[in-house]
Amino acid sequence: MYSFSTCWNSGRHTDGRAMLREIRELGFDHAELSHGIRISLMPGILEAVDAGEMKISTLHNFCPLPVGVTHSAPNLYEFSAARPRDRELAIRHTLRTFEFAERVKAPVVVLHLGSMDLKDYTGRLGEMLERGQKGTPKYEKFLAEAVAGREAAKRKFFEHTKETLRLILPEAQKRGLKLGCENREAVEELPLETDFSEFFFEFGTAPLVYWHDTGHAQIKENLGFIRHAAHLEALAGRLAGFHIHDVQFPVRDHCAPGTGTVDFAALQPFVKPEHIKVFEFSNKLPVEAARAGIAHVKALWGGE
Repeated sequence: MYSFSTCWNSGRHTDGRAMLREIRELGFDHAELSHGIRISLMPGILEAVDAGEMKISTLHNFCPLPVGVTHSAPNLYEFSAARPRDRELAIRHTLRTFEFAERVKAPVVVLHLGSMDLKDYTGRLGEMLERGQKGTPKYEKFLAEAVAGREAAKRKFFEHTKETLRLILPEAQKRGLKLGCENREAVEELPLETDFSEFFFEFGTAPLVYWHDTGHAQIKENLGFIRHAAHLEALAGRLAGFHIHDVQFPVRDHCAPGTGTVDFAALQPFVKPEHIKVFEFSNKLPVEAARAGIAHVKALWGGE
């Protein structure tokens, strides 16, 4: 199943039904409600869903946005937060997302799982790549510092994340929802690439699934942390879906597929018909570029 994320157009709509109709005009009968859905868009979304105009493949936490928040804010409250109050707010708004997912019959909620308090390794490494320093002793030294720094810092933050998940999993199970754990692009975000397999093993048969973001994985490859296709292969057994977008070197993501460094052909062996494949494009991407990117992926991965 292919789907299309409202992150591309939610900001320019005041009517949720019109927002979904624009996605339908691109040729989709499924949409992901992303993390920019304001409460004011909900009535129109429900009208479109109830009328059978659009099916909802996925919700991206937090959806809808918390009251008073008018812009995308998936990391507003984090499962990994040091302050219990922040974790409580993350739980509250995640459970609200679960309620909305059940209402629109979406089977999966995509989650960000938190971050660590670290220096801005991601920004600094990206700047060094921009200056053509990849592979230099200076770059490799700073990359090694980043790897060591996040390994040293991760334990308490990741434990907060897992404790928070254990609190929300019963509600997800009650509502028949799967929770998509998304790989992230920033060095300080969780889980670390090397921790996903152990994380899924620890949670056993819980409804936690892997959600592969092609752009985020490519950024991590460009920075020197992983090999994109190998990372996906290692988690293929838990894979439920994709966020699809390209990356213009080194770290500009949410671009149209075929215009950047993601090798979509190399990922194709791990793509199955049952996977939910969501195009997640920048709100600045013109409709013609969006159509070309969609066609590029479907030509490689198949049309269904």
